[in-house]
Amino acid sequence: MNIVFFGTSEFAMTVLHKLLDSKHKVLAVVTQPDRQRGRRLKISPPQTKVLAETKDIPVYQPDDASSKEAIAYLKKLNADLFVVVAFGQILKKEALDIPKYCCVNIHSSLLPKYRGAAPTNWAIMNGDSASGVTIIKMNERMDEGDIILKKEIAIDKNDTNITLNEKLADIGADALMEAIELISAGKAKFTKQDDSAATYAPKLKKEDGLINWNESAIKIHNKVRALLPWPSAYTHFNGKTLKILKTEVLEAAGNKGASGEVVDIIKHKGIVIKAGEGNLRIQYVQIEAKKPFGTDAFLCGHKLPIGYRF
Repeated sequence: MNIVFFGTSEFAMTVLHKLLDSKHKVLAVVTQPDRQRGRRLKISPPQTKVLAETKDIPVYQPDDASSKEAIAYLKKLNADLFVVVAFGQILKKEALDIPKYCCVNIHSSLLPKYRGAAPTNWAIMNGDSASGVTIIKMNERMDEGDIILKKEIAIDKNDTNITLNEKLADIGADALMEAIELISAGKAKFTKQDDSAATYAPKLKKEDGLINWNESAIKIHNKVRALLPWPSAYTHFNGKTLKILKTEVLEAAGNKGASGEVVDIIKHKGIVIKAGEGNLRIQYVQIEAKKPFGTDAFLCGHKLPIGYRF
């Protein structure tokens, strides 16, 4: 098949690699414009652009992929299929109607669960035991297209948003190949989603990361895992933001102390904090304007007495 690939993120990179290694032809890569990135806000291209250019594939970076100019460009490509993966823009009907067959999207949840921008974050934050990918035929409504196929995996107790996305990208790339073959052979079945079972995973905000120490240790631990790399779970320490990057729920937790209170400090193991229910061991942190540290290194430069309350 002749394919136009729409994608920007790390997840999209994994899928694009798979497509480029397949028998299918990628006519063009459509991605977001170059933007300021990193702490120094240097103008940088999306990684999908860099990869495409190394393969001499045309790259198109519209501000609006559904604009008149973009529609004209996309029509000239005469694509059989559009593949959309973490692109970052919504395609309108006129764009969706361009390819010979359809537009397909890889969504990192088991639709109709977790429609929206942050499905893996919310799955981990909610303590789910399973996740997966869904390949859908796109329509004008976000993540509401007919289902072509699904693949489910378990969420490991140590998975973070980063590791779960890496797993789902690999699975999603394979699922996409399977879906393309079904579409090409005329064997794809398009199953309407059950809207009554839909749940939503809204875009994250920085304030979503603020830790409420009155919550249970497991809930805070899930937040820490879910919000990597951004916005990260965080608390406040001596007037500065302290990101909590790695934690462990202690199985045997005493009842001493108030919520948010430092109840123990164990060298090489971490800082133990009382939660609303149970205790949480903090193992890796990042104080405002500094690099991430293990707790031993953090304590070398910051006084944190037993009894301090976050």
